[in-house]
Amino acid sequence: MNWVDEIYTKYPFYGKRRIRVHLKRERNIHVGLDKIRTIYKLLGLEAIYPKPNLSKPNKAHKIYPYLLRDLEIIRNNQVWSTDITYIRLKRGFIYLVAIIDWFSRYVLDWQISVSLEADFCIETLERSLLKSHCDIFNTDQGAQFTSNGFTKLILSHGIKLSMDGRGRALDNIFVERLWRSVKYECVYINAFETVQEAKEKIKAYFDFYNNIRPHQSLGYKTPAEIYLK
Repeated sequence: MNWVDEIYTKYPFYGKRRIRVHLKRERNIHVGLDKIRTIYKLLGLEAIYPKPNLSKPNKAHKIYPYLLRDLEIIRNNQVWSTDITYIRLKRGFIYLVAIIDWFSRYVLDWQISVSLEADFCIETLERSLLKSHCDIFNTDQGAQFTSNGFTKLILSHGIKLSMDGRGRALDNIFVERLWRSVKYECVYINAFETVQEAKEKIKAYFDFYNNIRPHQSLGYKTPAEIYLK
């Protein structure tokens, strides 16, 4: 499961068959396609398009239109977005949610959970809104983000809701790039024994990401230098 996560993160355009071939050629791991399908389902990955699908839609929840197509992002707090990703432990796994400002790439807040209930997403949003507000908040169509608790909290602050098209990874591209950074620069080079260890090292990584790590797209400034100036 961890190998599939690594390959998928590096080559998000790979489907199940290419993942299977890659495992065989690069790692000499011989595994059936049914096993790959099972792992994809457990990790919440979509085979057709490179979008992690950890947050499953709830047909009873209202879906909002995508508002960011062709929108020029020119300032802080214009657009925030969020997503959930899988984080492996030595034994088991957990989930990570983060909220990011699109213009500065600044991570406003984050939280870890052992389940995919909406509560940890709502708590992260509440803390973010205590610090500031945005004009548009973008999510995918997952049940956590379309839940009444989550959407009402956003709308009650006069923020417009935007939701990705189904299976469209590039609609939330800055969070997808954040996940790649988190996994390559923190998760894959560590072997988290416990949830607590994961929390401590991910916290240290986000401190580094926001305040020390320069971004080429920001003119080699840090997200904090752009967001907090």
